[in-house]
Amino acid sequence: MEGILEEKNTDGGLFMKNIPVGQYMVQKGLITDEQLAQVLAAQKENRTPGKFFGDYVIELGFVSDVEFAKVLAERMGVDFVDLSEYKINPEAVKKVPESLAKKHTIIAINIQGRRLTVATNDPVNFYIFEDVKVITGMDVIPVLATKDQITKAIGKNYSMQNVDSVLDSVTNQFISDEDIAAVEEADMAERVDNAPIVKLATTIVENAFRMGASDIHIEPFKNYTRIRVRVDGELVEMMQVSNVVHNSLSTRVKIISGMNIAEKRIPQDGRFTQVVDGVTLDVRVSSLPMVAGEKIVIRILSTGDVSVRKITDLGMTDYNYVMFEKMITCPHGVILVTGPTGSGKSTTLYAALGELAKPNVNVVTVEDPVEKNIDGVNQCQVNTKAGMTFAAALRSILRQDPDIVMIGEMRDTETAEIGIRAAITGHLVLSTLHTNDAASTIIRLCDMGIASYMVATSLIGVIAQRLVKILCPECKKMRMSDERENELLGIANSVPIYQPCGCSKCNNTGYAGRTAIHEIILCDGELATLIANDGTVEQIAAMAKTKGTRLLRDNVAELVMQGTTSMDELVKTTFSI
Repeated sequence: MEGILEEKNTDGGLFMKNIPVGQYMVQKGLITDEQLAQVLAAQKENRTPGKFFGDYVIELGFVSDVEFAKVLAERMGVDFVDLSEYKINPEAVKKVPESLAKKHTIIAINIQGRRLTVATNDPVNFYIFEDVKVITGMDVIPVLATKDQITKAIGKNYSMQNVDSVLDSVTNQFISDEDIAAVEEADMAERVDNAPIVKLATTIVENAFRMGASDIHIEPFKNYTRIRVRVDGELVEMMQVSNVVHNSLSTRVKIISGMNIAEKRIPQDGRFTQVVDGVTLDVRVSSLPMVAGEKIVIRILSTGDVSVRKITDLGMTDYNYVMFEKMITCPHGVILVTGPTGSGKSTTLYAALGELAKPNVNVVTVEDPVEKNIDGVNQCQVNTKAGMTFAAALRSILRQDPDIVMIGEMRDTETAEIGIRAAITGHLVLSTLHTNDAASTIIRLCDMGIASYMVATSLIGVIAQRLVKILCPECKKMRMSDERENELLGIANSVPIYQPCGCSKCNNTGYAGRTAIHEIILCDGELATLIANDGTVEQIAAMAKTKGTRLLRDNVAELVMQGTTSMDELVKTTFSI
């Protein structure tokens, strides 16, 4: 009884008819009595100020934040709004100052006459709505949304409003190219610390992260500077700024990433961290001198704040998933993940490590850089300048009594050789290589100078993968495949397939998100004999296919016929294979 009363009290009396939301969720069949007891016990043990029943039930993984928000809205008799689907009215957003929106975690989403609809995660906190009413002079209608969605909506909507004013204030600082040229280097560092340039640099990273971008390109040209972001593997223009502000912008980025701002003749690398919508981003920066100035490329890396994906979330078909599970069950040997840059190799390795990292095994990684922090895994960062190369780190790691070793990339013969020897001596080794398909990976190891008998003895299997874009479900258009497409799909008769169109939901790209396709070769006795006898790529591929390997082309063809992706993606990802 005490736990139930506590749940009611700590949530500020949110629940009607004296039935706490936990009991209500049990009645609805969303959680069990045992799960409710666990949540109440965790709540009683921690007693963190400002942390309510809903936070604990979500943290323990019993329901998602959206599921909890829906049941809470139903229990309280208010409307639930899914902000990821809702089209927010920009005029409504302008009614509530950004500082107030962030203070109370609210966002105005619609306006009708004198009525302002406001999304909140605490719809019975009347003090919030009194504040909004006083500032706007309007009647407030509260609706319930998840805290995470509100935070993202605040960031996205207010930052987009600020972009134009930031650009204007930055551009107005400078009169001409001569003005920039006249500024001494010492003065430049002081000038770029002013608010508009700082705001512009921050806004670029914030907006790129909210767009789901992996990279930002700041490119100087004679008359303007173009800023593009890579979203789902494609470069999209974010904005253009006057070329007179390029020096200040590049200097600002170099200062925060720890580069030498006086040196503009040679390439430099740096890094910094930035918090966006409550997530700490690890940002890597590279500068390269161009004809019109320094080009800056910023890589936004996932951090420990972003949870490691599970194996089941990798987009593998059930068939490939069974093969993958067999591979990671092996106690020792080498598992290789291959594909071009940006094909999701690291994500697959991290998912495997997350599965393998048990309390009774010692897992050690050597990476360049460490992209995600995994709980229970010892992660080592390469530092070439200090002499901490892959090979040097690997030699030391093997003296650390590891059970499982993950090598970020087998870049040279020395690293590959140490990794292969480690596998032969009883360790499970996971690593990546840059090759086109699974069969050519095996030959690449032999070409690197590893004896074919060692490759045959140590290899468990190879996963080749690519990322393909998923068609936007809102605007994709159906048509029948033609003769040439049938040939590419490996079918005799025409089938319904879909093509991208473009709408407001997908930013007129026709695509929304990406999924992975895989080609998995399991190395059994017959295949090991063929490798030891210096079999060719064609022979290895042919034998693997007879043993059940499905090629990348087969996987993406299946997705095309399911209507998940387009023929363009099939050609782009697998045409050369």
